[in-house]
Amino acid sequence: MPKQQYQVLADELRAKIDSGEWPPGTELPSRSQLCSDYGVSDTVVGKAMMILRATGLTETLDGVGVFVAEPK
Repeated sequence: MPKQQYQVLADELRAKIDSGEWPPGTELPSRSQLCSDYGVSDTVVGKAMMILRATGLTETLDGVGVFVAEPK
């Protein structure tokens, strides 16, 4: 069964974090920027971001943005 768009996006963003392209403390692009860059809907970006947050790869600072978390 093929992966859903949000799973593909989460994998691509995770790869940027794992490779060091986005080191800890880096602010991720805005949701609208990710929609534009990857040609997906806001819903897809939201689900991908939930996966990254749930796996501890990102932290959200309300009113500020989403950042790559320090490794635990």
